[in-house]
Amino acid sequence: MTKMKLNLFLSSALVASAISAAAATAPAPVATNSTTEAMKALFGDSVVVKSKAFEIKRSEVDELMAGMKTRAAAEGQTLPPEFEVAIVNQLVTIQLLLQKANDEDRAAGKAVSDTQFAKVMKNFPTPEAFARQLKAANTTEAELRAKATQEATAMAALKRELKITITDDAAKDFYTANPAKFEEPEKVHLRDILLLTVDPSTRPPSPLPTNTIAAKRKQAEDLQKRAVGGEDFEKLATQYSEDPGTKNNGGEIPELYRGGQNTSPEFEAAAFALSADKVSEVITVPYGFYIIKSLGKTAARKVPYAECAADIKEALVGAKLKEAAPDYILKLRSEYDVQIVDERLKVLEEKAKAAATMQMPSVPATK
Repeated sequence: MTKMKLNLFLSSALVASAISAAAATAPAPVATNSTTEAMKALFGDSVVVKSKAFEIKRSEVDELMAGMKTRAAAEGQTLPPEFEVAIVNQLVTIQLLLQKANDEDRAAGKAVSDTQFAKVMKNFPTPEAFARQLKAANTTEAELRAKATQEATAMAALKRELKITITDDAAKDFYTANPAKFEEPEKVHLRDILLLTVDPSTRPPSPLPTNTIAAKRKQAEDLQKRAVGGEDFEKLATQYSEDPGTKNNGGEIPELYRGGQNTSPEFEAAAFALSADKVSEVITVPYGFYIIKSLGKTAARKVPYAECAADIKEALVGAKLKEAAPDYILKLRSEYDVQIVDERLKVLEEKAKAAATMQMPSVPATK
């Protein structure tokens, strides 16, 4: 475990979509906000939450819900109706914390946002490829940066307001006490070509016609022979692959951990069996045919403290925030008189509260 991220805030759905599209190894649709814009045109953009300092509009909620629904559908899941209340509360929390943010918090938020975008950009072969992804998501880099900066600024304000810090000694103690958490398994660096045998636009993905699957199999076998024969695998992946997460990067998957990602057993077994610079046979998985080329392996190791110190501190800060933040946010909601004014959301909120109450363990009677 080298990246111990403990996210207390839901990531922006559009930022998450950009990251997911760059890193995914199975097909997933890209969310747009065209439906949100159409609803705004028909019914206007009503206020769903009001307070002494800010309002939240219906379009803000709908945009995030559209992204979250798309991501859930890509994983074969559906979101319960009450999830919309969680989205609203997320937006409220961010706006409340922004009221408390100072110049130092805003500078910290921008720095975190810049770092986040630098990491995202590394997953795209060119700035133009990133721009195409943004266009597909019906957004702009400026909009994404603004949302990411808001969230990071809110987090910085929360840490400062709650006076939460982690010392080097505390981080080192955690590292020493939890050696198994810093064992990094073997990983492989590779490129892939995927030909789909399902329709990714349906949920769940439906199989393509039998004759189409047979043609895809023949195409996969031809591509495998061309790759083994010496043709540039990167160019073949860019031209023919149907893997949206790797196609625009020449099929590259920089790190695949053994047992660490949501890949099919067939794919993982073939990836770790290959020697460097070798091309696999055609690999059949439930949703298509893969050809992969190994670019080399990295042996399992113990991650040095210096490499994971920042992640340890972030996780420990997150644990403290998880404990202390709820009461502080409730206090802010009262201070700024936050009210949900959308009637449907009010009903969903009451249902969510009732469900939470029913799930609370009963307190045993004392004698």
